[in-house]
Amino acid sequence: MQEVVTIIIRIVEASWAMLLDAAPFVLLGFFVAGLFKAFMSDDFIGTHLGGNGLGSILKASAIGVPIPLCSCGVLPAAAGLRKQGAGKGPVASFLISTPETGVDSIAISWALLDPVMTVVRPLAGFLTAVAAGIAVAFSEKFGKSEVPAEPSAAQQAASSCISSCCCGHKKPEKQGVVERMKSGLAFAFGDLLKDVGAWMLFGVLLAGTISVMVPTETMERYFSNEYLSMLLMLAVSVPLYVCATASTPIAAAFALKGISPGAALIFLLAGPATNAASLTVISRMLGKRATAVYLAAIVVISFAAGIAVNALYAWLGLDIRHWIAHTSHEESGSFALLSAFVLIALVGKSYLPVRKKAAH
Repeated sequence: MQEVVTIIIRIVEASWAMLLDAAPFVLLGFFVAGLFKAFMSDDFIGTHLGGNGLGSILKASAIGVPIPLCSCGVLPAAAGLRKQGAGKGPVASFLISTPETGVDSIAISWALLDPVMTVVRPLAGFLTAVAAGIAVAFSEKFGKSEVPAEPSAAQQAASSCISSCCCGHKKPEKQGVVERMKSGLAFAFGDLLKDVGAWMLFGVLLAGTISVMVPTETMERYFSNEYLSMLLMLAVSVPLYVCATASTPIAAAFALKGISPGAALIFLLAGPATNAASLTVISRMLGKRATAVYLAAIVVISFAAGIAVNALYAWLGLDIRHWIAHTSHEESGSFALLSAFVLIALVGKSYLPVRKKAAH
């Protein structure tokens, strides 16, 4: 019993140390997400994704990169774009680049990974989205055209997100700068935090568990082969539901055990972009053939990106076996401590019932 208690304490300590590293950057990421919501028009996305051409695919991929929505939250947004006339190629690109990265996950990548991965991750997400969008658009030119279910059905299947940040379709009234900022920050630290906050804390806890429970010798035995480790990461990440923010501490924990940056990147790309639940909804939205092409593109491009990033690290003279330095957490400053408590409090607050204002 004493041994179990000791292990639990070590897991909590490891998770807390990781949260101290991440919390200031997570709060910054949510703040920037609030600014995006405040100053990006709700109609901006829909007006740039019509058709199925390369221009629309590039725009959809670029627009999705900074938007912090999880693979569940992006589904109703993508269904709405499809209903507005966006082509299957741009919608597929949006479905990939949006959950794979966001301003919040970029910030936490800087905190827990390294500067190279912080840059490579959104770039790889963008290229994966472009390649998949082109492949889906190209596949539509061949074979018998499918008639997918109405987008509204896809929205209905994604009902768990209907009350989340991504599903508001009402046109906001014209507001001043201060009101828009208040509205954007309320969104970021309310709906958005409720969407991903608990998952992020779970990811931190899981990362702490991995760092304590998974022996380095085991990782070296099963993940020492560069290509086998990437294939194993693909097998784990494709069916798994994990958002971009939550996947980062998990990838960091694996990295500290000796996994290569290529294998970590595959987890960061394929994990948020695919999961068993979302693929059924995407199949109804885009059709079975387009969904098969969509999934195949994610798998192939993620694997290629993993190989490329390992080569990049080798070219830069960085050791792909120890690409993240073991940092000391004992001297965490008061700001990190305050940020961690604030983040936990905000996540808890987001789940409290909202009091309705009494009508006058």
